[in-house]
Amino acid sequence: MGEVVSTIFLDRDGVINENRSDYVKNWSEFRFLPGSREAIAKLTRAGHRIVVCSNQAGVAKGCIAPEAVEDIHRRMLAEIQDAGGIVEKVYYCPHSRDANCHCRKPRPGMLLRASSELGLDMDDAVFVGDSITDIQAGLAAGIHPVLVLTGLGMEQFREYHHEVDKPFRITVNLQHAVEMILEKMHIHSGIRTSLERACYAQLDIKQPLEALLRDQYALATEV
Repeated sequence: MGEVVSTIFLDRDGVINENRSDYVKNWSEFRFLPGSREAIAKLTRAGHRIVVCSNQAGVAKGCIAPEAVEDIHRRMLAEIQDAGGIVEKVYYCPHSRDANCHCRKPRPGMLLRASSELGLDMDDAVFVGDSITDIQAGLAAGIHPVLVLTGLGMEQFREYHHEVDKPFRITVNLQHAVEMILEKMHIHSGIRTSLERACYAQLDIKQPLEALLRDQYALATEV
């Protein structure tokens, strides 16, 4: 990363709010993850532009009406704003996995569309997600991906990390991802924080994966 991270992309389910196996179908099922609103507010105060990009296949499956998705997003943005954060826009893909669309992650369509429509600086952009498809979408868009272990993150890293052929960062949750982003200048001056030492993961893992995840969680929660 360079010295200025101007754009932060966030996945929704598992990063901002709790995942549900049967989809978040209405506002009554939406639960913010602890600290996520405050983390977004911290990014806003630091001058970053924030955009949410989310797969919502429940629409294609008939589990969620598009109007319900829009209502969830309106309420989510209002609560984030009440906490001091600003999300410029929420993009979501309503298609199923077999639709072969350009917007569903791991394809980068939503990220690139946001960049074009909002005039975003992508040179040092970051995408924070809880799935390997988020990581793949970020890499495909040419930005820096960060995997959080909330939501599906732990399971996804354990099962699918080998499907990514480039290094990526991994951390405990959105709050720690924000700290990582805001401390980036220390990283690039050669001084790594305890958080960064804990959470930087390369794919040529030299220790058992379970031990790696356990150690990262223990170290990161000390920060």
